[in-house]
Amino acid sequence: MRLSLTIAVMVAALMAAPALAQTSAAPTDVVPPVQPIRASKIILVGDSTTAVAGGWGPSFCAQHVTSFLTCTNLARGGRSSGNYRTEGSWDIALGEMSTPNYVATYVLIQFGHNDQPGKPGRSTDLATEFPANLKRYVEETRARGAIPVLVTPLTRRQFVDGQLQNDLDPWADAIRRVAAETNTPLVDLNASSSAAVQALGPAMSARFAQAAPLPEVGAALLTGTTIPAAGNAPVAPAPVAPNAPAVAPTAQNNAAVEPMGQARLAFDYTHLGTVGADFFAALVTRDLVLAVPALRRALIL
Repeated sequence: MRLSLTIAVMVAALMAAPALAQTSAAPTDVVPPVQPIRASKIILVGDSTTAVAGGWGPSFCAQHVTSFLTCTNLARGGRSSGNYRTEGSWDIALGEMSTPNYVATYVLIQFGHNDQPGKPGRSTDLATEFPANLKRYVEETRARGAIPVLVTPLTRRQFVDGQLQNDLDPWADAIRRVAAETNTPLVDLNASSSAAVQALGPAMSARFAQAAPLPEVGAALLTGTTIPAAGNAPVAPAPVAPNAPAVAPTAQNNAAVEPMGQARLAFDYTHLGTVGADFFAALVTRDLVLAVPALRRALIL
C-alpha cells in the first residue's frame, strides 16, 4: 500500500513538471531593449596631400575606419594654415564639429606644404605665423568639444645622389613643438613618410605619384637624383656652352606643381595616386592608433 502511494505521488509530480516549466519559462516574444549606438567622427583638415584625388585622405576614409566612425574629408588643394581659415574652410570644419549625437569628434590637422615661401597669398612665416595658426586651430577645436590631432606634412619625394631632400622638416619641427606645448596628440607623418621614401629610393617611390613619369624623368630617377617634372611635360635642357663646368641638378619649383585647387593628374614628387594613397593612409592609421589609443577599436589597421 505504501509503495503504491509513493508511485502515485511520483507520477503526479512528473505530470505536473511540464506544466510548471511551461508557466515559469520566460516569454519568447519579449524584444530586448535597443542599445544606443556609440559612434565617433573624424574630420580631416589640410592641403592636397590629404585631400581627395591627390592625398592619403580618401584611402584612409574608405579603408581604415569602421562603420562606427564617420570620416569627413575637408582638406583642400593649395591651402596653408593661413588661407584655409581666411577663405572660410575652417568655419565649415567648425560646423562639422558641432554635429550632435557623436560620442567624440577628432580633427586631424595637417599643413606645411603651402606655408612655405614662394606661394603668394598662401605662405606664412615659419617662426611666428605658422605656429600661431596651429595653436589657434587647436584652441578652437577644443572650444567646440572636439579633440585636435596635429599631423606633420607628408614628405616630398625629391632626391639628390640617393638622399631624400626633406625640405618640409622645419615645418614638421614647428608642428612637433606646438603639439608638445599644447599637449596635443601628434601623428608624425613627416618622419614616417621620410623614412619609408628614403628606404625605397627615388625609382621605387615614384610609384606613389598620380601618373607614370616621362622617359627622361624616369631615367633621372635611376641615377638617384630627381629632375623637375612640372605638369609631366618634357624637361627641356638649358643650352650649355662648350667646355662649360657641370651644372648642379635643377630643383623642382614646387609652387608650380602645387597650385591652388585640385591637384593635376600628372607625375610629380608631391601628390599621390592610388598606390601612394593606400600606402601612406596605412602609415597614418598606425601612427594614429599610437597617438590616440581610444580610437583603436574604430580603426582598421
